[in-house]
Amino acid sequence: MDFSIPEETQVMLKRVRKLMDDEVLPVEREYLGKNFLDALPALNRVRQKVRDAGLWLPQIPRQYGGVGLGFMEYAMTCEQLARSPFGNYCFNAQAPDAGNMEILIEFGSEEQKEQWLKPLTSGAIRSCFSMTEPGRAGSNPVHMDTVAVREGDEFVINGHKWFTTSADGAAFVILMAVTNPDAAPHQRASQIIVPTNSPGFERVRNISCMGHAGHDWDSHSEIRYHDVRVPVSNLLGEEGSGFSIAQARLGPGRIHHCMRWIGIAERSFELMCQRAVSRDLAPDDPLANRQTVQNWIAESRAAIDAARFLVLHAAWKIDKVGAKNARVEISSIKFYVARIMMQVVDRAIQTHGALGITDDTVLSTFYRNERGSRIYDGPDEVHRGVVARQVLKEYQL
Repeated sequence: MDFSIPEETQVMLKRVRKLMDDEVLPVEREYLGKNFLDALPALNRVRQKVRDAGLWLPQIPRQYGGVGLGFMEYAMTCEQLARSPFGNYCFNAQAPDAGNMEILIEFGSEEQKEQWLKPLTSGAIRSCFSMTEPGRAGSNPVHMDTVAVREGDEFVINGHKWFTTSADGAAFVILMAVTNPDAAPHQRASQIIVPTNSPGFERVRNISCMGHAGHDWDSHSEIRYHDVRVPVSNLLGEEGSGFSIAQARLGPGRIHHCMRWIGIAERSFELMCQRAVSRDLAPDDPLANRQTVQNWIAESRAAIDAARFLVLHAAWKIDKVGAKNARVEISSIKFYVARIMMQVVDRAIQTHGALGITDDTVLSTFYRNERGSRIYDGPDEVHRGVVARQVLKEYQL
């Protein structure tokens, strides 16, 4: 039984779940572990079914072609979509496009919305976000070497980025670069739209992560900018506001990440339980009879439920008092839920034995792709520090 979820939301979530079960999971079973490009024709057919069902762009306001779900509704939708690595993509709610849509809606000019947002929301193009640099600690986003120097009505960009997710095949990148080097640290950088066909834009490679370099949307790229020139009109928001725009995106985005991780944990939990009751160690002696496996199941059930309620409470607080005043809750769920998800995935793999590390189940994909959850959007250690410092303030004279 769902707890404190409005009936209309429950109905919508059931519709999403049915589409996932009927359309997305069969594609996953056929194409998991293969070249993402091979799966695109099938995924595009599913995307059309999502459009026909009126569930396209659940996170985007109706005026831009989306469903217009509220913050809490979309957070719960993220859990359902995450049951498959292809789920968010099929609903056009995948990172980094979803976040870039939000940036363009809030900070883009009318011309930028027409040129970039409109085809992005329609699914005609994809995008990427370029911030992390190999020579700088990603945990300190104000410390960057990539620069965009203004020359007349153009920015001239030079720099080196990596882990630019989904750059392979993207039409444009939203770039974080230093435009005001003499300003205060949090006012030095700006966000700029850079078409990927610009002269001097070099996608060096898709970075192999745990043996998987990926293709197209399912990849992370290394990028070099060699005297790339773009018009000043490609600036998003005010010059020097890049950090504040990034923060506006990251706070609520962490809620979506965490609900996605809960969806992954739930799917892994389902597979673990199914394996426990179906795998016989001897005639009429299933794996589920073993106390160790029973302990994993009990601990996982309680941990997933606790994580979900923690995230929903954080989302509720954002709705009530804003992301800035929910900083402790946001940081808490970031490191807590990531850890719970990885524990559940690991237990599910162990329950499957050798099968668990193969690509015959989705578990190895979850394990490989989601280990980064404890690193990106701020490593666990940074978020623990945020929580501890805020809590200790209450005890200091």
